[in-house]
Order: sequence, then C-alpha cells, then structure tokens
Amino acid sequence: MFKFIKDKITKVYNNFTAKIDSIFSNNNINDKFFEELKILLISADTGIKTTEKIIENLKNKIKNKNISEMAQVKEELSVILQDILNSDLNNNINYTPKILLLVGINGTGKTTFAAKLANKLKQDGKKVLLVAADTFRAAAVEQLQEWGKKIDVTVFAPSKAGDASGVVYDAIIKFKTENYDHIIIDTAGRLQTKVNLMHELEKVKRVIAKALGEIHVNLSSWLIIDAMLGQNSFEQAKIFKEVINLDGAVLTKLDGTGKGGMVFAIKSQLNLPILYVSFGEKLQDFNVFDSKEYVFGLLNQE
Repeated sequence: MFKFIKDKITKVYNNFTAKIDSIFSNNNINDKFFEELKILLISADTGIKTTEKIIENLKNKIKNKNISEMAQVKEELSVILQDILNSDLNNNINYTPKILLLVGINGTGKTTFAAKLANKLKQDGKKVLLVAADTFRAAAVEQLQEWGKKIDVTVFAPSKAGDASGVVYDAIIKFKTENYDHIIIDTAGRLQTKVNLMHELEKVKRVIAKALGEIHVNLSSWLIIDAMLGQNSFEQAKIFKEVINLDGAVLTKLDGTGKGGMVFAIKSQLNLPILYVSFGEKLQDFNVFDSKEYVFGLLNQE
C-alpha cells in the first residue's frame, strides 16, 4: 500500500516532510526544536490537545532514555505517532461487517466509497447489496444506482422520496431472504441539528434490529470524513460520535490537501480508527489505511 498512498497524497507528504526534515536538521534538542515541531503539527490539523500530548510524550521519552541524537528523537516520534493510530481494526485488513452503515455530511464521498467497497467485495466473491437510504436527495439515489450498474451490484432504492428507515427495513429483509454476504447502507448527510440527526440515525438502527429479528449479524457504523475540510471535519466527527456508536472512519480527499495531521486528532481525541483512505472517482482508488506506512511517509523514513 505504501507506494499507492505516497503517490496519491504527495501534497501531504511534500508539505509535511520538507518541514519535518528541516526541523530535524537542527542538532540541538532544545525549546526551539519543540516549538517548531509543535507549530508544524498544529498547522497540519493535528489539533492542539493531540499536539500537546505528542510533545509531552516525546519530551518524556527523551528524558527517560537519555536521548541526545536527533535520529533517535525521530524514531521516538515515529513510534508515538504510530501508537496513536494503531488499533485492532487497522491491523485487520479483512475486517468488513455484514451490515455496514455509512454516515457523514453531504459531499464527503459516502456514495463513491460505498461503490468502491462493494466492487472490492464482489471481486472477492461476495454477494453484496447496496442500499440508497439517502431518500432526501434524488441525486444521491441516482448516483448509487449508476454505480450499481457500473459494477454490476444490486442497488435497493426507494421508488419515491420517503422514510429512510422504511427503505432500510425492506432492504434488510431482502438481505436476509436472498442470502447476501454484505449490505452497505448509504445514509443521508443532513446535519441541520444534532437532534434531527440523532433521531434519524437511531431510527435506522432500530429498524435494522427489528428486521433482523432473532438473527445476530455484525453491524458497524463508519464515518466518512472529507480531509479537505480540516478541523471542520473534526467538529463534524464529534457530533456524529455523540449521536451514534461509530466503529471507525474512512478518510476521503486526502490527496487534495497539504494537511495530514487530522488522522491523529480523530484517533486520539475521538478514539476512531482510520479504516480506509479513498481518492477520486476511480474504483481502485482506495485502500486499507496502514498507520506504520502513513507515519513513515510523513517522517520520510525508509
């Protein structure tokens, strides 16, 4: 995955790596070094809280291990950043739930990612059902239907605008009776108020449980995050985290930004593992997120 990611997010690596190399070219481990590192991390959307935690941890390691060489400092920083991102989900590339609920605001790339993942599962020999549960936007339903035709995957969609939970209920029945391996539900991305969002998503999850009945199936909710929105995306993530039990995040459009620190803020402050990264409209332009390789790219490590 390393070459794939590095080729795609050259803006992130070029912007961050050039500056990190400059900071570590200074042989003095002093206040100026830590201040420059702090400024770089914050400017990369790592967030103040997460950045302070990283700096404090790094200072402690340097003191406890009596480190005097910059190369060792860089190694310790690499370990700290990897530790923030590491999770069981990130280390299990075959992790895919039977029922997947994709949530996030409009324009983050939910529908496109749903199609990419469905296509990958189909290539792996799985029977997949896509569900157009964004019943408030006809364009969203049509987009998923177009993707379904392109990848030859069944799309369950409402005949007209209506209640998303009703569409989901009928789709779960189809999922059960026709023996699908996976069902991917593309939800609406409205975020007018926290209350509306909570009621809508809670209702969807209730009808899933009702439709499943006595059948116990793995259900996961993944948040789709637009990396180009930076800290705004982080604020949206906090709202979704408050109203629904999220199992992980998918980062989209990371290739369009020069900032790559948001992944650390999301994992550190929200405890949401980054599961996948997704780029553009091509079906092959997505991959499992690998924390080690991502950090190695940021720090220009071999």
